Amino acid sequence: METGATATEAATHAVVQVVGGGTPQATGSFGFWFADQRWQWSDEVAVMHGYEPGTVTPTTELLLSHKHPDDRAQVAETIAKSLRNAEPFCSRHRIIDTAGQMRHVIVLGDTMTEDGKVIGTTGYYVDLTETIDEQRQDLLDGALPELFEARAVIEQAKGVLMRVYRLNAEQAFRVLQWRSQETNVKLRTLAARLMAELDSLPPAPPQVQTAFDHLLLTVHENTGPD
Repeated sequence: METGATATEAATHAVVQVVGGGTPQATGSFGFWFADQRWQWSDEVAVMHGYEPGTVTPTTELLLSHKHPDDRAQVAETIAKSLRNAEPFCSRHRIIDTAGQMRHVIVLGDTMTEDGKVIGTTGYYVDLTETIDEQRQDLLDGALPELFEARAVIEQAKGVLMRVYRLNAEQAFRVLQWRSQETNVKLRTLAARLMAELDSLPPAPPQVQTAFDHLLLTVHENTGPD
């Protein structure tokens, strides 16, 4: 069985170091087997939901009970779609832990295969709640000066992530930074490759383009930031 466990562990370590500020609950791995709808959480994901490691058996019902009420239906449909289409579970939503605290998370998944057949999805939760502190930002500024030399393409890539995953600018940068570290590819190179490959994606559905056309032609009539 190919579960991507090694890659997931490497990604978990990378995200903890890069975007988690050293906090062990910043990211963690999960697995979901389609046949029996069995979930597996790493200790970090359990802690993210407010449980002591080893004290909870995750189920779809438990998972949904921790979603923010406004996000629950969306996540339920995403899980149902994963089951219907044998595709990865990926989502950006809010969770409520056992203490009632709200956390913003992004779930990034990949397929889990066995003998060439998709049997589930595996990946990781990234906690986006905490911000990068000033000291870490200063270190970043000193360690990656090329980031600022290639600011334009990085800002473009951030914009894509912000739109696709509904992230804010800092959260989008965290995701790019993590991928750069996890793949050992310079941030500006990764951003440039991402932008170059955008045309290979399917075009936006006609209704989305029509809605954007309307927005573009009428946005000057709206009140907002100057």
